[in-house]
Parts: sequence; structure tokens; C-alpha cells
Amino acid sequence: MNSLLFISAILATACAGFAQDIRDSSGTSQGKIEADGTIRNSSGTSVGRIDKDGTIRNSSGTGIGKVESDGTIRNSSGTSVGKVENDGTVRNSSGTSIGKVEKDGTIRNSSGTSIGSAKGIDRKWAAVHFFFFRFP
Repeated sequence: MNSLLFISAILATACAGFAQDIRDSSGTSQGKIEADGTIRNSSGTSVGRIDKDGTIRNSSGTGIGKVESDGTIRNSSGTSVGKVENDGTVRNSSGTSIGKVEKDGTIRNSSGTSIGSAKGIDRKWAAVHFFFFRFP
């Protein structure tokens, strides 16, 4: 039984290490996206999630959008609201660049100004949070 508790403690510690902070431009934590896709606010409350298939859910579990494998981001009606390109450029539904998610997790607006960071978070997920579906 002690070995089961030890293994559980190791797994709990390891899984917590995969949660990545979302920070605003001043470095203040706005929340985190955990390895399983759960989105938490700065108080630690679950405010949504991104499922493995890319479905974006609010805190009630209702689907509010989807991130497709090619980077297209759709709203709950299935309409494209934008796209994240391979280089991290984020475009709106008209194809206009509205920002970029850098490799290091820095989030920039269309003027190139840093508006936050999401280090260690998939570029698509970071774009969802900063540009399309703002979670409380």
C-alpha cells in the first residue's frame, strides 16, 4: 500500500509540473492551461478546457469552438474565426494578421508589442486564449 501512495504522489507531482502559466504583459499570472487541457483562472478555478480533439469548452462543458489540426479556429457554429499558421502568426477570419505566438511563448499583437506570454503552451492553445476566446 505504501508503494501505491508513493507512486500516486510522484504522478501527482509530475502532472502538476505540466501546467503552464498564462501571463499578461506585466508578467502577472492570468491562469494556466494544464497538460490535460483544463484552463484555470488565476485563482485556480476551472473556467474551461480544450479537449484532445481540439474542442474548446466553457466552464459548463458546453462546446464554444474548435481548434483544427491545420490551425483553423472555429466558433460553436463551425464558422472559421481565424487561424494559427505554422510560424505562429495569428490571422482573423479575413486573413489579416492580428498577432503572433513566438516559439518562446511570447504573445505579440499586430504591432509587435508583447501582450503576454504562454511559455510551454501549444501555439494554437495560446492563440485561442489571447485572440479568440478570452476566459475569465
